[in-house]
Amino acid sequence: MAAASSRRLVRRASHLFALLFALGAASAATDAAAQAKPNEKKDEKKPAAVDVKPIVAKIKTGEEGAMKDAFDELRIAGPGGAAAAPAVAEALSRGLSLSLTQAAIETLGDLESEAGSAAVAQYATHRNSKVRRAAVKALTRTKGPAASAALKRALSDGDAVIRGTAASGLGSIKAKDAVGPLFVALDHRVNEAAASLGQLCSMEQCEQLAGKLGKLPFDVVTTGLDQVLFRPAAEIPDDAKLKIIGRVRELGTIEANKFLRDVQKRWPAAWSGRVRQAIDQAVLATSGGAQ
Repeated sequence: MAAASSRRLVRRASHLFALLFALGAASAATDAAAQAKPNEKKDEKKPAAVDVKPIVAKIKTGEEGAMKDAFDELRIAGPGGAAAAPAVAEALSRGLSLSLTQAAIETLGDLESEAGSAAVAQYATHRNSKVRRAAVKALTRTKGPAASAALKRALSDGDAVIRGTAASGLGSIKAKDAVGPLFVALDHRVNEAAASLGQLCSMEQCEQLAGKLGKLPFDVVTTGLDQVLFRPAAEIPDDAKLKIIGRVRELGTIEANKFLRDVQKRWPAAWSGRVRQAIDQAVLATSGGAQ
């Protein structure tokens, strides 16, 4: 009897251990997945496609009033009217009045179709700054290689708004080949380049960005470093994030403490404990500067 009871206890203990092990493994996997894809959103429904045939017919009339009505309809349709992008791009490439040119550019931006990028890119160097602004803004939404190339050129535009929009846009369209030009832009006080660099930089390039601390305004550089710290571990490993936290900690200033406390508040509980510990220690180490 005692032997049988002992065997039952051993079996129960074994089952309990196996269950606890399985739960621990599942929890670890969940945490890893949470850090690997921190910004993953639920699948969003694609906008319903709009029948663009009658709208395209208006564009092809070449009559200004009809074309304006067509562009207005397409802007309301948004990405759902993307099938009309080639017709809008063709009309834009042929040449339109100034008002229709701007309307066509803005329409292509709202359609968010890469089919419009090449036509819009031609206007990113237009003599009229309002047209250039509209083109650069639209390219951040149409995306693709033509958009990336035009946005890189726009980093040296004479208009500060255009330079800033181009810098931000290169980050939003994930133009990794723009890191070099963005560093040049940042050194020329295009402050928006910092956040895009934080979104795009490799581990070595992110360290280069951190090296700008003390050389450029703190609040500018940290808009990029914040992006780096909250990128998934698959893109930027913990060791690189620890180096960045260390660089900020070394400053020991009020603004460094404020930045670190903000990161501390937003650091997800499921993410790296090593990085969390480094942030906590850095907050304490810089607290003297905050007084």
